Amino acid sequence: MRAQPRVVLDTNVVLSALLFGGGPTAQVRAAWMAGRFVPLASAATARELVRVLAYSKFRLTADEQQDLLTDYIPWVQVVRIPDPPPVAPPCRDAFDLPFLHLAIAGKADALVSGDKDLLALAGARGLCPVLSVEVFCREFSLG
Repeated sequence: MRAQPRVVLDTNVVLSALLFGGGPTAQVRAAWMAGRFVPLASAATARELVRVLAYSKFRLTADEQQDLLTDYIPWVQVVRIPDPPPVAPPCRDAFDLPFLHLAIAGKADALVSGDKDLLALAGARGLCPVLSVEVFCREFSLG
């Protein structure tokens, strides 16, 4: 594995790290800010994060949304997804495809998620390890 692992964090992991900041997601946030791993993003995954931050249930002003993005985006390495995108393992939720394409195109060392549809792909051929936040923290010694 590289000195700085390349990691895809799904939107829910990033959101939890930015908004709630406790438990394992706090460790993930501290680790990306300390440069212990490189979070990867594509245009599609970045759009998804911006869209979710704007959900009314979070009651975030535009300035608060921008502040949260400022705590994440500077550490991200942007990966351009080719057209057509890389072949990904079949998944139950089409909304998960951008994360799979990113993991493959970005040569990720791990994809971290709490999404059951993504976690079900653990061990899929041609895909990096798909890990829960807790397993990621343990296996990458973030705790």
